[in-house]
Amino acid sequence: MRINKDEVCIFIPTLNEAPTIGELVEAFQKKGFHHIFVMDGNSADGTRAIAEKAGATVRTQSGKGKGNAIIEALEYIDTPYALMLDGDGTYAPADAEKMLRPLFLGFDHVIGDRLANPEKGALTRLNLLGNHLLNLMFRLAHGRDLRDILSGYRGFSLESARQMNLTESGFEIETEMAVEAVRNGHRIMVVPITYGKRPGTETKLNPLQDGFRIFSTIYRLAKMNNPIFYFGMIGLVIALLGGITGIYVVYEWLQNIEHLPLTVLTVLLITIGFQIFMFGVISDMILGFHREVIREIELLRPPKPPR
Repeated sequence: MRINKDEVCIFIPTLNEAPTIGELVEAFQKKGFHHIFVMDGNSADGTRAIAEKAGATVRTQSGKGKGNAIIEALEYIDTPYALMLDGDGTYAPADAEKMLRPLFLGFDHVIGDRLANPEKGALTRLNLLGNHLLNLMFRLAHGRDLRDILSGYRGFSLESARQMNLTESGFEIETEMAVEAVRNGHRIMVVPITYGKRPGTETKLNPLQDGFRIFSTIYRLAKMNNPIFYFGMIGLVIALLGGITGIYVVYEWLQNIEHLPLTVLTVLLITIGFQIFMFGVISDMILGFHREVIREIELLRPPKPPR
C-alpha cells in the first residue's frame, strides 16, 4: 500500500523542547513529509523559533496542557490524516510509515506500542508497572486490549478525530482518545514501535499524580462506555461495606448482644449496593440499544464515493 505523504500532517505538541525539536522536524522533512505542524505551549526556551527555522508551521496554543494543544490543533489540521508524536525525541521518525500504513488500509486510529520495544533505560520499573496497571484497568473498564493507551505516538484520520468528544486538558488526553476511539467504534490498530531515552529535556509527567489522574479518567469515562463496570464497582464497594458490618453483627449476635442499629445499617448498605449494581445493568442495556440504533443509522447512510 502506497502512502501519500502529502495527505499526512505530522503534528507535534511541544513545551520547552529546544534540544530536540529542530532535529525532529528535519528528520521528517528528509523522509518526504512536507506538512509539519507544531502546536507550542508557550515555550520559554526558543522552541518555536527553532521549529520555524527547521521548516515547520508553528502556532502557540491559547490554553495550557497537552490535551488543550491537541484539541486546538484539530481546528487547524486540514489533511486527511495526521501522525502525532511528542517533541522530546523519544519517538522515532523511522517508525512513521509503519504507523501510517494501517490508515491507508482503512483503519481509523493507530497506536504506537512503546512497551513492545523500549530502549534500555527509557522506562523505569515504576513507569512500566504503572503503564501495565493502567492498561489492565482500561481493558477491564472498556473491554479492549490496546496494549499502550498512554502512547503519544498516534496516527488517525481527521474524520475519526473530529468524531471524538475530547475535553481533557492534560496528559489524560491519550486515555480519552483511546476511550473515544472505542466508544465510536473506530477501527484501531496497535503497532509496535521503538521508544528511546529522553535525549535532552526533563519529563513533565509526575508518575504518581498524573498516574492517579489517568486512573480516575479511565474509571470516570466508563460511565458512558461501560456503565455496568462503573456502577457495578460503586455497588460492589457499598455492598462489601455492608458485608463487613454484617460479619460483625453476626459475631456479636452469637455473643447474645443486640445491635439493632448496626443491623439496619448492614441491610441498607447491602440493599443500596445491589440497587446501584442493577442500575448499572439497566444502563448497560440502554447503551447496547443506543449502539444498535447508531449502527442501523450508519448502514442507511450512502457509501462514500471512491477517492
